[in-house]
Amino acid sequence: MAGITAVDWREGLDAGNLSSEVLTRACLDRIGRLDHHLHAVLSVDPEYSLDLARRADARLQVGERSPVLGLPVVIKDNLHWSGMPVSCGSRVLDGYLATYDATVIQRLIAAGAVPLAKANLDEFAMGSSGEYSALAPARNPWDQDRVPGGSSSGSVVAVAAGYAPLALGSDTGGSVRLPASFCNVTALRPSYGVLSRYGLTAMASSLDQVGPIATSAADIALTFGVMAGRDPMDSTSVDLPGAERLAALQPGNLKGLRIGLPREYFGEGLDAGARSLLEDAIRVFEDQGAICREVSLPHTRYAIDTYYLICTSEVSSNMSRFDGVRFGHRADAGGLSDMIAKTRDMGLGPEVKRRILLGVFCLSKGYYDAFYLKALKARTLISEDFRRVFEEVDVLATPVSLGTAFPFGAKTQDPMAMYLADVYTVTAPLAGIPCLCLPAGLNEGLPVGIQLIGPAFSDVMLLETAHAYQSLTRHHLEHPPLPE
Repeated sequence: MAGITAVDWREGLDAGNLSSEVLTRACLDRIGRLDHHLHAVLSVDPEYSLDLARRADARLQVGERSPVLGLPVVIKDNLHWSGMPVSCGSRVLDGYLATYDATVIQRLIAAGAVPLAKANLDEFAMGSSGEYSALAPARNPWDQDRVPGGSSSGSVVAVAAGYAPLALGSDTGGSVRLPASFCNVTALRPSYGVLSRYGLTAMASSLDQVGPIATSAADIALTFGVMAGRDPMDSTSVDLPGAERLAALQPGNLKGLRIGLPREYFGEGLDAGARSLLEDAIRVFEDQGAICREVSLPHTRYAIDTYYLICTSEVSSNMSRFDGVRFGHRADAGGLSDMIAKTRDMGLGPEVKRRILLGVFCLSKGYYDAFYLKALKARTLISEDFRRVFEEVDVLATPVSLGTAFPFGAKTQDPMAMYLADVYTVTAPLAGIPCLCLPAGLNEGLPVGIQLIGPAFSDVMLLETAHAYQSLTRHHLEHPPLPE
């Protein structure tokens, strides 16, 4: 099942050669056989998923067609799927069940998709490696001694291991793109607002976005087109220009495409093997007539500091609701204040506590101007860098990470080293622009991704560009050595 694309399944379902119920049973069986090794899935409801699959088959039999009709999809466990647990990878939400569907899930179900499982993640989506889940970390299917990347670890592993052809994650500073690079799948962080955040557990509200994950850009287009668009439940949501092109994605014309290579992304620290694969990928574009040139994003050097000041500040605000009063775990204590303190101390992990404390400090009296306000100004400068450079080029091509997936425990004792894993992924979210990770090949048997970044609302163009690249290469069809 690994290496089979959603487009292949779509064609088989539409032709009547495949059954959604049979596919869903096969996916559930694969989870049952492999997940005790990979820990990508936190919960399933087989009866409900199979019921949705049977309904999808009935719709197919009467001639109904939809890009996702009958296709299984795995859901990151910080998205609300009615009746299912929403743990966010944390003990503080033990026993909590969603009472409604997130807008993106509601739209998928209405279009006939089959939610299959809730996926593992770094606790409250705070992590770059997948190691901070309180419920045992997911494992990289290419090398189970190495991290899968985070925070959307389970969602990416589910696609890489062939649990399902589609998955949903969330991306705040790189949380679908970094694991996609480590696990050889394709993942999109859309323009801010294109996918509704209603039903996504907030981490950093000005940065969070739902991110679709799949084998290929053409696969992502199937689910992205169904989910995108304005939502009255999310005041930040907007319509997606060109969304009508997603149902039957065509390869973009690479001839004359102006590709910028930011010099700040190709400097010291980039692994030599990863650099070589990125150069090979860039040559594929050039061989098709693309024009590649070096550009500069000078304020990139402030991106990590800016991102973590803004992110932790928003985290400190959003996490205040997890206090044991209304939902989730509640500690036994004598009074209200003691109960809240003990609940948070027992229920929240070290990385979540670290970010809350950093955010409270940044927003505290006497430090707000020195830290948070300066970070907002730096964010404006970073956004202006992108605005200026997109007057000269159509798309940027960059690394996703400094190298391949690192071993478990390599960075957990050094938070700054862990944060620097996001050095290539945090800039675009600060500017609210779309970016896409796609496989670029294997370095000593481990995947490396390339990142495409476009101007605001160029999401469809990015997918078309990636589809053109993937039509010329087979890196995205490589799959890990797991039992079929």
